[in-house]
Amino acid sequence: MHLLLSPLGLGILLALVMLIAWRRMPRWLRAMLIVLEVMALVACCPVGANALVWLIESRVPHTETCATPLPATVVVLSGGLEGPPRNADDFASLDPDSVQRMLAAVALWKRMPSATFVIAGGGPFEVKESEVLSHLAEQLGVPAASIVREGESQTTWENAQQLRTLQPPLPDRIWLVSSAIHLPRALTSFRAAGFDPCIHVSDRDYLSLQGIGYFLPQSSALRKSEMAIHELLGQALYAFYGRGDKAS
Repeated sequence: MHLLLSPLGLGILLALVMLIAWRRMPRWLRAMLIVLEVMALVACCPVGANALVWLIESRVPHTETCATPLPATVVVLSGGLEGPPRNADDFASLDPDSVQRMLAAVALWKRMPSATFVIAGGGPFEVKESEVLSHLAEQLGVPAASIVREGESQTTWENAQQLRTLQPPLPDRIWLVSSAIHLPRALTSFRAAGFDPCIHVSDRDYLSLQGIGYFLPQSSALRKSEMAIHELLGQALYAFYGRGDKAS
């Protein structure tokens, strides 16, 4: 399945199909496969990757908007780990997305230092993502007494569901801190769990025209396309989950 979610994998698969069965294909199928092959190639270039990213990030406002009264709880979502942490102080194990989100969340918290600082993220390893991030937050100036950790969730949907069950319960109105490309999926999850989030964007991935290289295949563009496709499919799946919760 992962092969089909990657423009490179899909392009290779389409090329093999055309190579093997081209002579037996009707014209309409040949034309469709050529169009899909071109789309896969474009998605491996910054022009295609950034178009996919724009589809998602354009839904997230550039200016922070939140009706008063402002939330007194900051929730930051882990962006994952690059490998198993040796211990809770192994900050090098954090994915760059996790670090960017944490830096943004701490900057937001410092504007209201009496706020509760909540970190969500379990992960597949013995040392949980939220453990490492909470130690990083302390290094950045957030006192341990202000930090609440959630370390059971494996997905964004589970982030929201697990935080909803915390005791004492979190307020419905929260600041939700994450990457712009991740926030639409995160908002769907947290609203389905009964939260009323105000968003705080940690970073954006969209890049405008950057010269001739913008139209040439690049490994960084491939990774960006794969991330955007993951988010688009995740949004569709979580929207389905949300409808199911409402129906029940």
